[in-house]
Amino acid sequence: MERAVYDWRQRAACRDSDPEVFFPITEDVPDSAQVAQAKAICASCPVRSECLDFALDNRLDHGVFGGMTARERRRIMRRRRVGDDHHSPSH
Repeated sequence: MERAVYDWRQRAACRDSDPEVFFPITEDVPDSAQVAQAKAICASCPVRSECLDFALDNRLDHGVFGGMTARERRRIMRRRRVGDDHHSPSH
């Protein structure tokens, strides 16, 4: 498992970027220049979906991962929970 995580990170478009780009102070402001810069790097990344899955699976609450801010990822997680509730057996 650890090897698979390592492999996708080595192919990430951000691997040589300044990590601070992906952890802006104002990440919840959609038009933040820093968020836009991070998302632009993510847009052409060959492992964008793996990165997003990693952030969602690990409930990372800060930073831009897979082209999404923490706020955007929280929306996905809420939608997933609502979807799970609709598919749960009734008591």
